[in-house]
Amino acid sequence: MHIADGVLSTSVAVGTSAVTAAALVYAIKGMKEEEIPKTSLMAGVFFAVSLISIPVGPSTIHPVFAGLLGVILGRRAPLAIFVGLLLQAVLFQHGGLTTLGANTLMLAVPALLSYGLFYGMVKRQVFLRGAFVGGLSVMIAVVLLVALLLLTDPRFGEGTLSVINILVMGHLPLAVMEALVTGSALKLIQKAKPEMLINQGTALSGSS
Repeated sequence: MHIADGVLSTSVAVGTSAVTAAALVYAIKGMKEEEIPKTSLMAGVFFAVSLISIPVGPSTIHPVFAGLLGVILGRRAPLAIFVGLLLQAVLFQHGGLTTLGANTLMLAVPALLSYGLFYGMVKRQVFLRGAFVGGLSVMIAVVLLVALLLLTDPRFGEGTLSVINILVMGHLPLAVMEALVTGSALKLIQKAKPEMLINQGTALSGSS
């Protein structure tokens, strides 16, 4: 769901960039040296998987795994997302530099919400919690994408086969796929490398 350069209006691009800048300050503040390898690893994972994309109008459909990043990185997730998107824009012209703030914001918000939801549902199994935030994060990102496009130009939503309708329908299978993969990945991490989970004790207390 990368938005290309020139799609968003100047006001939307500037506004989202300002919010993203604040999110990055929040993400970096108090970061410890031991957190850097995990953040770098997840930035690399995000960079690789989200390069697989299908162009749809002014955006794309591709794996994002914002839920997975949020659960593993917590408040550091916006930083990993920003680095991945920046490298994609510079190296592969995937997304854009003027829309970097918007693209980061679209994924950072669901990532941060996924962190809170996952560790808040301590009475549920890890797989179920992971599947829930994995699928929900995709749909939150789509809602934000739709909002940004409509703020730029309401014509994006006109007609039965509008760009927005196609994007929404195209992301439904992706939401299901990411739900299953995120749930399975977190279940595996719980067993093989539980220290990757930020709130390890909370994460394991709801498992069975």
